[in-house]
Amino acid sequence: MTRKPSRQIIALASAAVLALVWYVAPSMAAEDAVVIPPPSADVAPADGLKTFVLAGGCFWGVQGVYQHTRGVTKAVSGYAGGKASTASYEIVGSGTTGHAEAVQITYDPKQVSLGKLLQIYFSVAHDPTQLNRQGPDVGTQYRSTVFTSDPQEKKVVEAYIAQLNDAKVYRKKIATTLEPLQGFYPAEDYHQDYLTLHPNQPYIAFNDIPKIENLKKIFTGNYRDKPVLVRDAKAATN
Repeated sequence: MTRKPSRQIIALASAAVLALVWYVAPSMAAEDAVVIPPPSADVAPADGLKTFVLAGGCFWGVQGVYQHTRGVTKAVSGYAGGKASTASYEIVGSGTTGHAEAVQITYDPKQVSLGKLLQIYFSVAHDPTQLNRQGPDVGTQYRSTVFTSDPQEKKVVEAYIAQLNDAKVYRKKIATTLEPLQGFYPAEDYHQDYLTLHPNQPYIAFNDIPKIENLKKIFTGNYRDKPVLVRDAKAATN
């Protein structure tokens, strides 16, 4: 079972390591985006903000994608699927807690619909055909999962997965599961806004920056250049 490097290892990553990553990148191929149709069913716009929790591998990249999505007011990295007592990075990394690295998305449904958020999720945020892994990260904590707390939301997600499978837009069937949302626990502060704060860190540069570029290219109308950051939201409330 592999895990992302510790903060100490990240801090020691040298320019030579980054150069090596880019040297071998053409033969490795980072996660590619898949152009997919929008969902045939969606949730009607409503007043007020809504929240939605999903998991798709390392939360650094997933959070970054939605922080650059127009209509999203907040995207928080965290843990879902397990108990509050085990919601910490070191314990979740064991793969035995039931947790997945997840992102809680707060959005304005009058600016971006649940269906559009799901289209971005299945297209550029991660590869939904990978079972219990994403790229170099392996384990159930990196599974592809949508956590639902509303029957209508669940119905939309189920219908969209069936639609994409029937359309055969991927070479393999979608591995994404649906789980009831029993709680979301924000990750440690050093994980928040990680992509924005460390764009040149080798893991981010190779695995996650291409996701932002794909979001801008494929979902031009939904992309915003300035990300909405957790630290900015905290500053506004202090």
